[in-house]
Amino acid sequence: MRASRLIALLFVLQRRRSATAAQLAVELEVSERTIYRDVAALVEAGVPLWTEGGHGGGIRLVDGWRTRLDGLTAQEAAAMLTTAAPQLLTALGMGSALVTAQSKMLATLPADLGEHARRIAERVHLDAPGWFRTPAEPAHLATLARAVWDQRRVRIGYRRGSGSVDRVVEPLGLVLKAGVWYLVAGVAGSADVRTYRASRVVDAEVTGERFERPEGFDLPGWWVESAARFAGSMLRETVRIRLTPRGLRALPHVTDADAATAAVAAAGPPDEEGRREVTLEVESIEVAAGQLVALAGEVEALDPGVRALLAAHARALLDNNS
Repeated sequence: MRASRLIALLFVLQRRRSATAAQLAVELEVSERTIYRDVAALVEAGVPLWTEGGHGGGIRLVDGWRTRLDGLTAQEAAAMLTTAAPQLLTALGMGSALVTAQSKMLATLPADLGEHARRIAERVHLDAPGWFRTPAEPAHLATLARAVWDQRRVRIGYRRGSGSVDRVVEPLGLVLKAGVWYLVAGVAGSADVRTYRASRVVDAEVTGERFERPEGFDLPGWWVESAARFAGSMLRETVRIRLTPRGLRALPHVTDADAATAAVAAAGPPDEEGRREVTLEVESIEVAAGQLVALAGEVEALDPGVRALLAAHARALLDNNS
């Protein structure tokens, strides 16, 4: 741990040339006292560092001294700097590793490529969660991440309803979907691979038992297939509706976007008023009515059940605002 921190400190100083102990402590997420100890260790190892007190002083690396490290192309550096998502890696307990990697790249790139990478990083930022929501911070995310990297089984307590269940799982990966973390893991002793919402993990303990990842397991591919199966299982009914041109454009914004896109693509021909009939896959007619009411005068329900529910929503809205 200390060795990696010393390397991180060296790369930061090689990039910045000079910084105060307080600035270094913030960037490396340690105390100022630790910074001074690490500086002394680097000096003892032969790194030409010196400190200058007073206003404008700090810890400095002798001009012209550089480590002998392979650099990256500007495209590679920019890709890492713009997609590393510092807030996500920090949540996984990898914040200091990111500082090390970014400092290494910027320190070893030629001046023109380094400037190119910095300019890209200054202009592109990843903010994963959607608007108007605070991303959940699962209490045991760092523990789960360590188990993923080390391929160690972990015993978890998982909240279900008002209680919880205990099980030993083999963590295969972590997925961030719309600001929510999910653990993809095999069930110890079986071939099943399941998804667990990380915020529902109420306890996590790495057992120390190593496991072998399934041969050829592809996390992105598995997630796409799993998400498609889940979405398909949720859409169990269909409703027939007639939509104005404006309603057709708005449909993907009030119902399942994929189902709406498919329904619009297969819509019938427009009538004399430009309205088109579509058949939409929905979770239930109750859910569909709650969603379609947002389209107001742009939608006409053709099924009696949905029509009655939409009328009930309209009456309730009038009663509450009369």
